[in-house]
Amino acid sequence: MNKAFDLGDIQGNILRGYRRNFVRHLILEVNDLAAARGFLAASVDGNNSDVPAITRDTTWRQKPAVCFNIGVTFEGLRALGTPSEHLDTFPTEFRQGMTKRAMKIGDFGESAPEHWPAPFGTPDRVHIIASIHADTEEPLDEVQAQVAGAFDVLGVRNGRNLPEGKVFFGYVDGISQPRFKHVIDPDQVGVDEPIDPLGTALLGYPTRQEGVTFRVPTPHELGFNGSFNAFRILAQDVVGFEAYLDQAATELMEHPEATQLADPENLDRIGEGLDLHGALREVVAAQMCGRWRNGVPYELSPDAQFPEEPVSLTNFDYTRNSRCPAGSHLRRGNPRGGPIVQRIANYTRRLVRRGMSYGPDFDPQQPDSHERGLLGSFIGANIGAQFEAVMCDWINLGLHDPTITGSNDPLLGANTTETSWFDMRLPDGETIRIRGIPRLITSRGGAYTFLPSIAAIKYLSELTN
Repeated sequence: MNKAFDLGDIQGNILRGYRRNFVRHLILEVNDLAAARGFLAASVDGNNSDVPAITRDTTWRQKPAVCFNIGVTFEGLRALGTPSEHLDTFPTEFRQGMTKRAMKIGDFGESAPEHWPAPFGTPDRVHIIASIHADTEEPLDEVQAQVAGAFDVLGVRNGRNLPEGKVFFGYVDGISQPRFKHVIDPDQVGVDEPIDPLGTALLGYPTRQEGVTFRVPTPHELGFNGSFNAFRILAQDVVGFEAYLDQAATELMEHPEATQLADPENLDRIGEGLDLHGALREVVAAQMCGRWRNGVPYELSPDAQFPEEPVSLTNFDYTRNSRCPAGSHLRRGNPRGGPIVQRIANYTRRLVRRGMSYGPDFDPQQPDSHERGLLGSFIGANIGAQFEAVMCDWINLGLHDPTITGSNDPLLGANTTETSWFDMRLPDGETIRIRGIPRLITSRGGAYTFLPSIAAIKYLSELTN
């Protein structure tokens, strides 16, 4: 362990999740520099009742009622007075920002930045994204009012946990996360996945790539122990998703091998009271994701959403004979130790994923046009080598497996109904190709932010130029 490693210097939303009921993200602009710096100084000091304290990654006997953290964009670092010689040491993709990298990550067409609502249409004004986590909604307004005393609040995005930890597509989410040596996370007790080096998420530490340590921006107190976040607002077309499951199941009903996907004699193992069409809908959803909608890995239980014996939600791997399709969302985002073209890339592009849903409840019996989706944070030590590489090479090109190259992720990918396809896997190793997948997730805004350490926030508060 690096002797300088100190959990107390790390913002608390990086290495471990809060698992609170509500989140509010404030999109902020720095206009009063003295007020902004004063706020950061008081926030990192933590002794001013009129300013929310930055939440550190320390082990709490009792977690605070409110968790408060900040991410700073490149323009935000400039607005706070960071000298140009230090700004130049930040990675190119961070300096350019998410809007200029849109094509790289699949944000084109309806997802293009010119369609993003305010304030993300004016990225030069987006300086800080402050995140407030709490178990009740009451503290969110109080903290927002405190923040508004020092910054201009350009926008507010509210998120919440849905029942049973699900997202609007009906899947249980947030099951598998990187775990780090020397970091005890009660939510990962019993997980038997590889331990990730600290350099996966923090600057200044070795990574899984031999001899590779990502460059730490200067000065040391600004860059060290920091991280990067791709903050994303992702609208989920719930109506379109459910309609596509209907379409695919109807087409599969005519396929001679359909009963290999769902045994007509054991449909209750897929879902209580389902007919064959309903069971095929769930199989399509499970293979597209890589998990059944209740979270059970398709790899460990390909024939049953409700297996007779419990299976681990995290302890599994992929092989050439895996029942979980190579094109599934899970395998694209994290191919684990399975066979991929870029063998050296196994486990090297791991991302910490934090997210909560936004929008009103969805009733499949009464579908409506309200926007719903996910407020997501994709955290790592290098945006280009992790987030952008996953989004471009794996999610939208399928370059890591020749059997899926040329197809997009069925859930997250930039699909069009005219060209999209997905190969469902049969027990005998053969596949059934389904087509016509619409774009199910659309970008509605976002920003690349730097998650500074506690020392770095203090450094920014003390700048004088």
